[in-house]
Amino acid sequence: MSHKVFVAGTGGIGEAAALLLREWSGGEVDLYLGDISEARLKEAKAFITNLSQRTSRVEKVMMAEDEVTEDMRSAFEACEVLLDCAPGKQAPRLARFARDFKMHYANLTEYVAETDAVIEIAEGADTGFVLQTGLAPGFINVLANSLYNEFVERFENEKVERIAMKVGALTTHAHAPHFYGFTWSPIGVATEYVKTARAVRDYKRVQIPSLSEREKIIINGFPYEADLTSGGAANLPRVFEGRAKDLEYKTLRHEGHYDWIDELVKHLAFDDDLPQNLENEMLANVPLVEDDFVIAHSSVEGFDLQGRKRMVEKAFHIKPLEINGQHLRAIQTTTASALVECADMLATNKYKGAIMQSDIDPNEFLKGNFVSRVYR
Repeated sequence: MSHKVFVAGTGGIGEAAALLLREWSGGEVDLYLGDISEARLKEAKAFITNLSQRTSRVEKVMMAEDEVTEDMRSAFEACEVLLDCAPGKQAPRLARFARDFKMHYANLTEYVAETDAVIEIAEGADTGFVLQTGLAPGFINVLANSLYNEFVERFENEKVERIAMKVGALTTHAHAPHFYGFTWSPIGVATEYVKTARAVRDYKRVQIPSLSEREKIIINGFPYEADLTSGGAANLPRVFEGRAKDLEYKTLRHEGHYDWIDELVKHLAFDDDLPQNLENEMLANVPLVEDDFVIAHSSVEGFDLQGRKRMVEKAFHIKPLEINGQHLRAIQTTTASALVECADMLATNKYKGAIMQSDIDPNEFLKGNFVSRVYR
């Protein structure tokens, strides 16, 4: 079966999503690449088509910032799915395009206000709107749901002590004093460090300051540190309120990184400019690095009917990938594969309205063509 997909935003994640869709789909997928930069569109098309044996269409669509051009209208009318890889602030605008032109829609943003706006736009729609897909939020939340279901089935107890989600986009090498390298958006990193984290404590939803509950953990034999950050829990605190005593999302880092961040934050004012100011401080010291890997870990622990402590957990270590001679960083494939898996699900036309991470069937998602080939 052939599909037509509009990819809005052709940065690193957008071009990776388009490449995976074109190369790994079971059928032909015609792609419409949308961006406000002609140069970026040209680069993205070359990235996607280089050395490819696929013959499906890859069209470039120049997008306007404040109107719907005839080229945009023609592309929207042709497409069944819109994948939103644009900056998070654009989510409501792109979701309205999806609603107006009867396209399915999926986005990556963890922004709360924009997510609420898209939920409102999606109400009563005949097409599906998958929110907060990607890596974290996204894959990690579906994985946590899967482990919770496994725990309940194995130990016959629907109330658990702790659901933990941890993800780290890290570099193979890390140097003092920061023990870090940027592998994705610097402002995204700074924002998740300073915005409030949503969690569950003693069976109730709470908001907790980020970077306030540090822990050490060994995953696949290697030590990391983890701490609370914003956004990654998606809607799971609401879903598991009353069922999990504790639930949280934490970001993994190489040991020593968070001590360095603490020292930076001490000297910054806690105002609306804090994310930008922290980003500036980090950019002055931390390099941008291409050689990356991603760690994703989730665990569910509680008691069985005999009162014995039990735990189920799973971890993935994802390295960069090469397709048609093109290098894809681990952060690109882990994020893009979840997004395009949702596009594949939406193309079945089984979904309508707003779809949160807790609404996704874990088995269907985790065994899907795209996710299963990246998370192995």
